[in-house]
Amino acid sequence: MEFKDLRIVDNFYQTSLFFPMPVVLVSTIADDGQTNCGAYSLVQPYYIAGKDYYAMLLCCRNSSNTAQNLIKRKKCAINFITDERKYFKEAVRLGWPGDTTAEKMKDFNMTLVDGLRKKEDPSGVYPQIVEEAFQVIECTWVDSLDNGFEDQPIKEGMDHYEQEKYHDFNGITSPYGAHFILKVDKIAMKEKYYNAIINGVKKRDFPPCPVDYGYRDSKNFWYHKHRGMISELLPIRQTTLSSVRYAADRIDPDIHFTDDALQMIVNVPRIFLPTVLKGCVAWAKENGVTEVTEKEMKIINDKRSKEKKK
Repeated sequence: MEFKDLRIVDNFYQTSLFFPMPVVLVSTIADDGQTNCGAYSLVQPYYIAGKDYYAMLLCCRNSSNTAQNLIKRKKCAINFITDERKYFKEAVRLGWPGDTTAEKMKDFNMTLVDGLRKKEDPSGVYPQIVEEAFQVIECTWVDSLDNGFEDQPIKEGMDHYEQEKYHDFNGITSPYGAHFILKVDKIAMKEKYYNAIINGVKKRDFPPCPVDYGYRDSKNFWYHKHRGMISELLPIRQTTLSSVRYAADRIDPDIHFTDDALQMIVNVPRIFLPTVLKGCVAWAKENGVTEVTEKEMKIINDKRSKEKKK
């Protein structure tokens, strides 16, 4: 079948594409202290490794309640709802632009509760989270990036910003748009899915997460329900023990790896091997270990070992 050249227009992800995205509710703190929930799909991981913190990226209309609350109070929570029709219908309602927080939240059909940050810091001010969500990411806007702290709330009566200069990637990025780099403070997860990640995920363990495709016509917003997962085995390209030993012996002269320890990482793709070995060496030095055996490697490999102990 021949490909056609589709014109790229504003909001291209929904007007010019079928683009799969999550459906989330972003909760923020309104001027009166009430929690405001807005529906979003343009949210994704941003910093995933190698930084001092992890981060998400949120794209939104810059005059929205969510954007204005983030500019004023920096805090938000990304609530991942399940795919029941009543919740998606509510997400569509909450996505309508122009409603005040009082109008949005008057008939909210989900439950707001305090999140993990509030429980750790009772005197702090944080948006509440959605109890019906299967997971929640509690975040803080990193307004130091791209001088986002310069942004001021929109002037009363205006529906968009009129500025001489806009940020490149964080804060008010255009007359109508905003991007917020959000530091991940906490990940709160319902027990069923928490246990699945800790103990090993099986097909039945995946949450019923709704997915929308960014496309809507003049009357409808479309999504599909969770239909079940299909697994596909990863390709195995095993490196030889001798090649892993060659790399390990050159990472750090003070840390020695036994053969049984190295045997546990022979399946690591070669491009990632130095990073894995450096991580092992860092752990060994932090824990006063000079020889890494199979026992120590099992501890290192268990990325959730500390949580299991809890």
